[in-house]
Amino acid sequence: MQLVADVGGIPGRDCNGFCKYCYFRKVKEVKSFGCAHCLPNKVGCERCSKGVSETQGDFKSPFEVMNEVQSAMMMAMGHQGEISAYISGGGDISCYPHLENLTANLNQFSISSVLGYTCGKGITDSDMATRLINNGVKEVSFTIFSSDPKLRKEWVKDPNPTEALKACQIFCENIDLTGAAVIIPGVNDGDVLRETCNSLEEWGAKGMLLMRFANTFNEGLILGNEPIIKGLESQPVEEFGELVKQINSEYKFRVSGTPVCDPETGGPFAIAKDENEVFLQFIKPITGEATIITSKIAEPYLSKIFSKLETGENVNVVACEKEIACLITKEDLEKLDLSEIKDTAIIPGRSFVHQLDAERILSADGVERLIGRGPDTLSVDGELSIDMTDENVIERELEQFNDLVDAINFFGMRRI
Repeated sequence: MQLVADVGGIPGRDCNGFCKYCYFRKVKEVKSFGCAHCLPNKVGCERCSKGVSETQGDFKSPFEVMNEVQSAMMMAMGHQGEISAYISGGGDISCYPHLENLTANLNQFSISSVLGYTCGKGITDSDMATRLINNGVKEVSFTIFSSDPKLRKEWVKDPNPTEALKACQIFCENIDLTGAAVIIPGVNDGDVLRETCNSLEEWGAKGMLLMRFANTFNEGLILGNEPIIKGLESQPVEEFGELVKQINSEYKFRVSGTPVCDPETGGPFAIAKDENEVFLQFIKPITGEATIITSKIAEPYLSKIFSKLETGENVNVVACEKEIACLITKEDLEKLDLSEIKDTAIIPGRSFVHQLDAERILSADGVERLIGRGPDTLSVDGELSIDMTDENVIERELEQFNDLVDAINFFGMRRI
C-alpha cells in the first residue's frame, strides 16, 4: 500500500529556481479556468486556480506531513502488507529542508519512502543519497536531463550538477531509479541522449522516461506563459514517438514516453491496436448517441476504437487543437465547428472547462446541447505505464472505456 506524503512547495521558489524548460516558468497571475470540481454556479475552485499552477502553499513542516501520513494510515487500518510513502510536492523535493528527517521518521514506523520527481537540485553533497537510502528510501524518479554536468548547469540550473549526478549514480547502484528527461531538440537528444542513457544503464537504472517539450498553448501551456523558450519548435509528436521506440530498442532498461508512447505496453490506447481488437468484446454495448470531444493526439485512437465497435453514426469523435485532453479549456471549445457536434457531447472529465461555459459555448448555434463529462482518463500515461505490464494497461483502458460508454448511454438519446 502506498500513502502520499505531500511536502508542499511552489515551483520556481522551492526548487533552487526554474529549469530553463520548466512548464511553470513565466507564469504570473493564474485565472480560474473552471472544472468539474467547481460549484454549479461559480467558475473557479482550488483545483482550477492555484492547483493547476501548483502554488497552494509553502513547504510543510515534517510534523505536519507525518500527521497527514498517520491520518491516512488510520483510514487504512487492517491493511496487510508493506506500506510505503510517496513523497511529492510542488517544488523539488530534494530541496525540502527536512527530507532526511522526514524519511528517518517514516522509517521508524517501518514505512519505506518513494521519492517523486526530483531534479536533484537540492543535493549539495552526493552522500545525501546514501543517507536517504539508509533512511528507507527504496525508489526515486530522477530528472537527470543529461549526464553532462555542463548541460545540467545550463538547462536545469543546477548549482551543483556534479554532486547531483553522483547522487543519481548512488541511487541507481542501490535502489530502483527511473531517470527522466524533457527532450529539447538539438540540446539533449541524439548523441547526448544516448550518452545519458549509457550512463544510466552502466549505473543500473530501472528505466527512463522521455518527456516531449511543450512550448505553445496547443501543446499544453494554458497558464499564459507561452512560449517558454522563444524561437524553439517542439518535436513533432510522431517523431517523438519514434525516438521513444528507438531508445527503448537500444537499451536493456525500460523506456517510456509522454504524451506518447510506451513501446512495451502499446500505450497510450493499447486497445486501438489491431492485435488487441479481441479485447473490445469486453466493452459494453453502446445504446446512446453522442459526440466525444477530445484532444488532437487522442482523436485518431478513439475514432479507430469506435469504428471497430461498429457504432455507425451514433458516436463521432471531434478533436480540439489542444494536444492533451485534460488541458482543454473553454478557448479550445470556442474553436470547434458546431455543425460536427451532436445534440449530446461528452467532454474530458479533467478538462478545465466549467459546465456553464461548456453548455454556453457548445450551444452557441442555437441548438441546446446536453453536455456530459467522461471519465478522467481513457488510457495510461507513460509516466505510470512504465511500471505496468501490457495486461495491466489493457485492463485499465477497458475499465475506463466502459465508464465512457456509461456516460454516452446516460447522456445520449436512446436509439429506438
